[in-house]
Amino acid sequence: MDRGPEREARIVVTGGSGFLGSRVVRALEGRGWRNVLAPRRSAYDLKRERDVERLYEDLRPDLVIHVAGLTGGIGANRASPGHFFYENVMMGTFLMEYARRSGVKKFLSVGTICSYPKLTPVPFREENLWNGYPEETNAPYGLAKKMLLVQGQAYREQYGFNAIYLLPVNLYGPGDNFDLESSHVIPALIRKCVEALERQEPEIVCWGDGSPTREFLYVEDCAEAIALAMERYDSADPVNIGAGFELPIRELIRLIAELTGFQGKIVWDPEKPNGQPRRCLDVHRAWEAFGFKAKTDFREGLRSTIRWYLEHRGS
Repeated sequence: MDRGPEREARIVVTGGSGFLGSRVVRALEGRGWRNVLAPRRSAYDLKRERDVERLYEDLRPDLVIHVAGLTGGIGANRASPGHFFYENVMMGTFLMEYARRSGVKKFLSVGTICSYPKLTPVPFREENLWNGYPEETNAPYGLAKKMLLVQGQAYREQYGFNAIYLLPVNLYGPGDNFDLESSHVIPALIRKCVEALERQEPEIVCWGDGSPTREFLYVEDCAEAIALAMERYDSADPVNIGAGFELPIRELIRLIAELTGFQGKIVWDPEKPNGQPRRCLDVHRAWEAFGFKAKTDFREGLRSTIRWYLEHRGS
């Protein structure tokens, strides 16, 4: 994309007040984009076709970054698979269709690593995305998000529509969701350790057996990747966005316990699901295609996340 006049383009960031979306807005503004719009859910319900149509009529975007989505950890996905599927698939379908009708120049979809098959060889490469069914507890969410890739490639082929698709790994950072009913693993473990320490409890209970591995990306780094892709990437091929490391959950909880000061016992509940056995991305395409490489040290990112939680949990 032309980086001069294009900086005046009107960009709509769905979910622009959320955990990732708010960082995307700041990243774009920090790179000189002057007309970044973040519509609120109270004004436009993206699951309703008329509201989506009205969003395009009111805001007239040139570019769209679709970050909004219903997300949650294993427990939330297992409890409400239909809800996760419906909300995510309807938002994506309407948003891209009306972007096409409205003449939007570029549509960036933020997908999820949950779209990968359950037993994908590590590191996950983009060409393996269709080699099996996703891990069962996350499949409805992962497949709903994956439909954005299918829709974008179909629209590119039929209409010449410029749709791109990114696959971020598990995100973490300040401002994350710390609700134990719906949070992901890092905020859940931070909260458990902090509360057990304060209550002088001798142990915490963690889901599964601790054997799965995960990769984590600091939210600010992900926002920078999205901004770079919006500026520099125009291909139909999906792109992994990650930090390129693999960490067992057992090691993760030990590190969080150390950083929070919790010295009690860690008890595993094997009756609860482990989720996908391993997760780690091949991140070469993001570097080669638009120059993205994660910068935040994992330990320092955790420190920042813990500090934010301690400062804001009562607010």
